[in-house]
Amino acid sequence: MSKYILYDLPSKGRCACWSLNPWKTRLALNYKNIPYETQWVEYPDIKSVLSPHVPPNPPNSFADYTIPTMQFPPNNYIMDSRAIATHLESLHPPPQFPSLHLDSPYLSKVEAILPKVTDALRGVWTHLAPYVLLNEPSREYFVRTREARIGKSLDEFRKEKGGEEAWIEASVGLKELGTLLGEEEGPFFMGGTPSYADFVVVGFLQFQKVIDERFLERLVKIEPTLGKLYDACKPWLERDNY
Repeated sequence: MSKYILYDLPSKGRCACWSLNPWKTRLALNYKNIPYETQWVEYPDIKSVLSPHVPPNPPNSFADYTIPTMQFPPNNYIMDSRAIATHLESLHPPPQFPSLHLDSPYLSKVEAILPKVTDALRGVWTHLAPYVLLNEPSREYFVRTREARIGKSLDEFRKEKGGEEAWIEASVGLKELGTLLGEEEGPFFMGGTPSYADFVVVGFLQFQKVIDERFLERLVKIEPTLGKLYDACKPWLERDNY
């Protein structure tokens, strides 16, 4: 069987996965132990690479074409991490492969809570990401498009939305995630059973770690159960660069 191809965003230096949404897909692939290869695509090239193969995202989406996208042999392209997860589960179902448990009620709860954290911390990390993570073509694209979207420079955004108030705001959602994790014995949302809900959260934690390890340290200090979840998912974080 031909390998699947995961389209992902490269990082500078040691090229590896860094962004939240591609990490959701990569964690699912690694957890299911599905063979795949990575094709790295810089931000400015996403549309030209993907548009011949897949329709654009719906109107009012963040962008017309986005990463992650996957190619399934022979020529089936799927864009969006959740849609990819659904397709992976259908192609590699339990019991032959471990389930992503996409029907778990924890998934919808996590997807409702996590934006309280990600939105609160956007002013903390957005100004750092292009310089810490991105090669020059993607760096220029990231800065230009984000500044156009928020209507101000990334530095102004940092001054207005970063700092301690951002962490205080994020702590509300972090504690809600901790409460949700506490409903079972853990370390996963479903107790001893990993699921896609875990990968949604761990993808964000890993994203923060690669920007600045102190961010991850602070997140798990606020909510220690997230540290236990992160540690439990480490085997599926190991493959990050091919």
